[in-house]
Amino acid sequence: MMTTSPVPFGVGDASFQAAGGEAGIERLVADFYEVMEESQAAACVRRLYPPDLNESRERLAAFLCGWLGGPRRYAEKFGSISIPQFHMRWTVGASERDAWLQCMAEAIARQHYSADFSSYLLAQLQVPAERILQAGQRNCPAHPR
Repeated sequence: MMTTSPVPFGVGDASFQAAGGEAGIERLVADFYEVMEESQAAACVRRLYPPDLNESRERLAAFLCGWLGGPRRYAEKFGSISIPQFHMRWTVGASERDAWLQCMAEAIARQHYSADFSSYLLAQLQVPAERILQAGQRNCPAHPR
């Protein structure tokens, strides 16, 4: 059954609620890292993470919570973040960006989100993914500033 959000996604906490609140975001993040671990195509992005993904899970869930309009858990736990600056420590190319987005697309598909929210969320995630790519390219000698 398709339901319509009374408030457009991206306004207030509509996206946070559509994602299932903190519990829903935690499921999405768990599925994201599970897909990443299982996918050979994601090996290029998996290598950027530490062997133990617990802190990565916590950070991504906390970030998504606030980014989607919910409580600002990332700032509460870790302080402020500049997505491009945080990711400049790695060389991130198009293959890593695309693998990350594909893992997220598969994780989103595992959720019980409406088709509208699934499409919206994946489109919105392309924005920070592109910013990370740009920051990673500035870090790469083949792509000088």
